[in-house]
Amino acid sequence: MTDNQLAIDFDAASHARRGDPGTSKDAAARVREFAAGQCADILAVLRERGRLGAEQIAAYLRIDAYAVRKRLADLEHAGLARPLTLHRITASGRKERLWEGW
Repeated sequence: MTDNQLAIDFDAASHARRGDPGTSKDAAARVREFAAGQCADILAVLRERGRLGAEQIAAYLRIDAYAVRKRLADLEHAGLARPLTLHRITASGRKERLWEGW
């Protein structure tokens, strides 16, 4: 298995709620198309750079920090990354957890 083929189950049902509009359900059904690649990219950054926050990872990958946070949860669920008790201050002055991956 290569880094781009992570063994993570991206269940569409877990990404859309019953009451969500059809567009949200369509997007949830397509999550497999991009989520595995994003997870692989995030994991590669964590392995290369060490402990980082979602905002820092997003800057390296030039994607939205919100998307990184969603994929970090997927990586945690798969046992490939974990949040630490360490925090950093974001650009907006808020705290965010640091993550590590292996």
